[in-house]
Amino acid sequence: MADSTGLMESLKRLTDTLLVIVRTRLELLSNEIEDERLYIEQKLFYGGVALLFFGLTAILLTAFVVVMFWDSYRLLVLAGFIVMYLVAGLLAWSAMRRLARQKTKLFSASLAELVDDCDQLAPRP
Repeated sequence: MADSTGLMESLKRLTDTLLVIVRTRLELLSNEIEDERLYIEQKLFYGGVALLFFGLTAILLTAFVVVMFWDSYRLLVLAGFIVMYLVAGLLAWSAMRRLARQKTKLFSASLAELVDDCDQLAPRP
């Protein structure tokens, strides 16, 4: 009877250990998700603010240059700005598509910890 009690106690400790490991890994995963969410929110906010001010700058610069050349080359200047903005937009679109195709290693810390856990729990020859 003592052997079965010792076996049950050992199984209980093993189960408790596994539950603690799972809980720790889930907390780590939750932290990684929260960090990633905050990182993306910050990037979107600052990117949006930068785009707003760059857009205002482009509009005012265009108006300034067109007014400077109003009497002689206003259509040529406007065409030049249109081409410049089109090229800049296409370059930005291309960069965004390239970034969208890249895969980020989300949850890399959690996956590394799970691999370590599996290595430690694996039977050794």
